[in-house]
Amino acid sequence: MSDASSETGAAVEVTAKDMPAPGTIFCPNPKMRLWNAHPRVYFDIGTTGEARCPYCGTRYRLKAGEAIGAH
Repeated sequence: MSDASSETGAAVEVTAKDMPAPGTIFCPNPKMRLWNAHPRVYFDIGTTGEARCPYCGTRYRLKAGEAIGAH
């Protein structure tokens, strides 16, 4: 997971190995500091390719060319 500041408008790039279930990601992500935590929210980025957290505004984007659930 490549982390970037939500304040700059950049997105956190997500790969298939970052997902606890195929196509799913959660926020806050493991790289966020504890003081910045909020209730955990899950997003389906396998369908849309991206999502924005309603709590902190962090954008998550599926890395280009990433295959979800491929073996």
